[in-house]
Amino acid sequence: MQINLSTRELRAFVALAEQRNFTRAASLCHLSQPAFSALIQSLEANLGGRLFERTTRHVELTAEGEAFLDAALRLLKDTDTAIEGVRDHVARRRGRVAIAILPSLAAGWLPPLLARFHQAHPGIELDVADVLSDECLERVRAGRADFALASSRTDAAELHTERFCSDDFHVVFPAGHALAAGAGAVRLAELHAFPMVQLARSSSVRQYVEAAIYPHRMRTVMELEQLSTVAGMVRAGLGITIVPSLTLFHFEQPGLGARQIRSAGLKRQVFLVRRADRALSSAAQGLHSLLMKHRPS
Repeated sequence: MQINLSTRELRAFVALAEQRNFTRAASLCHLSQPAFSALIQSLEANLGGRLFERTTRHVELTAEGEAFLDAALRLLKDTDTAIEGVRDHVARRRGRVAIAILPSLAAGWLPPLLARFHQAHPGIELDVADVLSDECLERVRAGRADFALASSRTDAAELHTERFCSDDFHVVFPAGHALAAGAGAVRLAELHAFPMVQLARSSSVRQYVEAAIYPHRMRTVMELEQLSTVAGMVRAGLGITIVPSLTLFHFEQPGLGARQIRSAGLKRQVFLVRRADRALSSAAQGLHSLLMKHRPS
């Protein structure tokens, strides 16, 4: 048989068990004595047995009442803990946020914003996956990320996609290179003749560059995974490279120069992606709002 007990009944029972007096217990529960007595009677009726022995002067727990007291205290403690936990999550005192983000955003733009969020909400655990675009989408789809910043747009029904920012491209070259003699933006067509240090084909940067120059091809001398390695190879004179503006902080070092590329077809779009069928938690919504407010210009 299913029994429905309210926390109001449990708190009334515990108050009477501790006070052994209806008047004092009713006062602690902010109830009139008749209303309090009715609550105790309702609890006993639900449980199917007497919990208290009543006389004109004394109130004592029955054997059943003694047995129920420990359970009632435990239930109230668990309820209070659960309520406090929810309140902490809503107030962003506790919780967890998992995001997936392109490495170019994760390394430069994101850290100061995460530091600001952590300072405001130190009890929230942060899980950041700096991964390529396809993996960003997969993590959101699988529920391993609350939301993602990816360069791939998806029409999947289970994912909601909105435009986040756009990113221009720059060519980076070693000191003394022919490109260093010019100023201002350079046309993409001017770069075909130079040896190129490229990022891996799986990167969104490589895909954008190859789509923009098609049907032409770059003179690729090597493919690399890490931007810091690309910078070292370019500085050594092995070739030039094309990278998004948001990654330029990797190349701000002696021995390297950069110029913006002028090309109508070469602009990277970044999208914010989350599950369409799930609302963000309070913690995730807080971080989402902060990142939206401080999108790269």
